[in-house]
Amino acid sequence: MATSGKEYSEMAKKASPPSPKLKDCVKAFVIGGIICTIGQCLMYLYDMAGLKEEEVKTLTSVTLIVLTAILTGIGVFDKIAKHAGAGTLVPITGFANSVVSPALEFKAEGSVLGTGAKIFSIAGPVIAYGCSAAFIYGIICYIFKLY
Repeated sequence: MATSGKEYSEMAKKASPPSPKLKDCVKAFVIGGIICTIGQCLMYLYDMAGLKEEEVKTLTSVTLIVLTAILTGIGVFDKIAKHAGAGTLVPITGFANSVVSPALEFKAEGSVLGTGAKIFSIAGPVIAYGCSAAFIYGIICYIFKLY
């Protein structure tokens, strides 16, 4: 018995409850804000330690990456992301999670063909297209002297 597109659409609507969009947006905003606040607190701590501005920025980023990698490794970050949704995609934590998750998922296939081959399967395209876009933007700025 074949199902038409309209019938399938109606069956899908019945099977999946509507998502609470406002609630999801608020949770994403709050949890994303908490992540950003943690980053800002780290910046203040490193600044109070007497570090130079460049060192403060670098250590803040590295700390957020390491914390996200650890939380992903022990399964906590995924639970946070389940509630926060896009709120955990704050670039630095989302990137760290996108590198660690496939590495963990494919570690059973070995160090080289599993972890090594799959570690950048999600983050790789982001890196490639990000670098390409930055290169093109740099050329445009150079040509039009926008720097």
